[in-house]
Amino acid sequence: MSTPAAFPDRDTTATKLSNFGEADQAFVKLLMENPEHDENLIDGLQRHLDLAAEARFLNSLKLEKLGHWLGNEAPARLQMRLMGAARSSQHPAYQAFRAGLTISGGLERAFPKA
Repeated sequence: MSTPAAFPDRDTTATKLSNFGEADQAFVKLLMENPEHDENLIDGLQRHLDLAAEARFLNSLKLEKLGHWLGNEAPARLQMRLMGAARSSQHPAYQAFRAGLTISGGLERAFPKA
């Protein structure tokens, strides 16, 4: 007996993050509401960043905007994992995403200094 595929899979999530229209944002918000989908979200984000790093044209503004949006919208439980994904490579795609996360201040809100 085979196990059912995880929904949403990382490719679906990566596509939603890549397109990132209003419907895609609603989809990602819905994913972030349920802690059971955290792995799928992070895997999809990692896939999206990998694809952006391999692309012929790097849209760093779009990646920075995505990082800023996720930093503002993601719950505190995800902030450290988002920053971990952003720091996992020195490629400019990851740096642009990390810049957006940093500007949003989500990590500082999740873990305020004492």
